[in-house]
Amino acid sequence: MASVVPLQAGSAARPAVQTEQALFDRIDLHLIRVLHTVLTERSVSRAAIRLAMHQPAVSASLKRLRELSGDPLLVRTGGRMVPTDAALRMVEPAASILRAAEMLFTEARSFDAQTSCTTFRVAASDYLDPLFLPHLVAEVKRQAPLAHIEIHALSREADYHAHLAQGEVDLVIGNWLEPPEDLHMARLFGDEVVCLVSRNHPAVRRGWDLATWLAAEHIAPMPTHPGARGIIDQMLDSMGHQRNIAARCAHFGLIPDMVADSLLVLTTGRQYCERAVARLPVAILECPVPLPRLLYYQLWHARTHASSSARWLRERTKDVAAALRAPSTP
Repeated sequence: MASVVPLQAGSAARPAVQTEQALFDRIDLHLIRVLHTVLTERSVSRAAIRLAMHQPAVSASLKRLRELSGDPLLVRTGGRMVPTDAALRMVEPAASILRAAEMLFTEARSFDAQTSCTTFRVAASDYLDPLFLPHLVAEVKRQAPLAHIEIHALSREADYHAHLAQGEVDLVIGNWLEPPEDLHMARLFGDEVVCLVSRNHPAVRRGWDLATWLAAEHIAPMPTHPGARGIIDQMLDSMGHQRNIAARCAHFGLIPDMVADSLLVLTTGRQYCERAVARLPVAILECPVPLPRLLYYQLWHARTHASSSARWLRERTKDVAAALRAPSTP
């Protein structure tokens, strides 16, 4: 008896797979629309009117559909056309494909916040304003109740360029002296640079000059990516100054509490500091160095530039930033 070689069975299966793939390659969305219209109208002439096509063109498409399905699809009974059993089973799948295609491209053009289940991914630090991220999350959920939102950290390990390019993040919010030129950006606001110290800090009573300020023990956030210099230190570098950084913390939201119980100095935006003054025994002092204002931006990649949902998120981010007003210092 001749033995059966398994490879022959495998090779025999390939043409069938290839034939099936070639069959699907011949199907386009227009053909699906013709199929659905012909089957629901049960008339080539009426379908031609609905599709704004010439009747011979619809007939030619119907011929292709019959070849693809191996079924007549419409048959004449008496004086009218009726769909076959196979055709009746195609009506709902065809409608589903057309609905999905319409939703696919409609979603790209317009965003319905009330019904969207989109997941928004924002990378940000909490140094902009301690109320900013909570307000942004609340505003997104208020206007888009079915949407999801994720807040990702801007840490030393985070490569926000790559995360934006790969779609892992939709928006990055932060401050830069010179924002990356290869990303889209929009300015959110600017803020004066001041110093936050404990009310018991000697500088509250005595004041300070440049030398005293540089020699004081400073606390600073960790850089946002490996090798980076903080904004304040980049500014000081350009002036030929170097401060004494005695502590660093990756959690910016905890720094005011550390300042309140020590002689550490935090140098950052006035708006952030005034939020801390309202709840902690700290004071705001003028910075003895004339540093430029901190500028806060939102950055995004070209892949989301035209996205309606991403545009909606950027608008909400801008609105929330504009609505934040620092309270008056007691």
